[in-house]
Amino acid sequence: MVVSALLASIVPPEVVAAEAFGDECDGAPLFPAEEAAIAGAAPKRRREFAAVRACARRALASAGFDAAPVPRAPSGAPVWPPGVVGSMTHCEGYRACTIGRTEAFSAIGIDAEPHDLLPDGVLPMVASEPERAALAGLAAAAPGLCWDRILFSAKESVYKAWFPATGRWLGFTDAELTLHPSGTFAARLLVPGRWTVRHGLIATAVVVPAAGEAAAGAAAARTAASPPPAPAPPLSCP
Repeated sequence: MVVSALLASIVPPEVVAAEAFGDECDGAPLFPAEEAAIAGAAPKRRREFAAVRACARRALASAGFDAAPVPRAPSGAPVWPPGVVGSMTHCEGYRACTIGRTEAFSAIGIDAEPHDLLPDGVLPMVASEPERAALAGLAAAAPGLCWDRILFSAKESVYKAWFPATGRWLGFTDAELTLHPSGTFAARLLVPGRWTVRHGLIATAVVVPAAGEAAAGAAAARTAASPPPAPAPPLSCP
């Protein structure tokens, strides 16, 4: 398996990321609660579901948590064990999970997409006129990047952080984003994020700190007291 710090490079050091390339863990075993959540799904969906939960177990272990099921809420969002906040993503040839402790983070959203142009007709549905104008400028300055797909992925990350934290739906046009060539983006919701393009993939992430100075102080003290957690070890199928 190829080991990469694709997502680990764009999330804070206190957030643990586990990634899998290819299909090595598509047949990973599931807890009964997870089996129930995916019952009746098509084989391809079941393989993706199992593989991304194998990533979740590696991330939980790296963060010091016991192995636990990560079933699915009626909304489709993952249901994390107590004390954990996280996000999952998968696309062709890639599966990933990021988690953090609730004492430090209130929401995490990640997304991965193939580094390719969006299908015809999709961009007007997901981007406002100002966003499309900004994309044209970015494409002229850096033509080697698929800026429309980066914007799409960034909006997916914002949504994945927004919904579990608020329980409210957020449409593509409900958040206006500004992409920066430096590898960051900002949403009008005042949620900052980061993006990267490597290995033919786009990865985006939004991480929302826990509210209150006490939580921020606890995170800072933990960082000062010990080195950041290492990236999750290479994923091996159970």
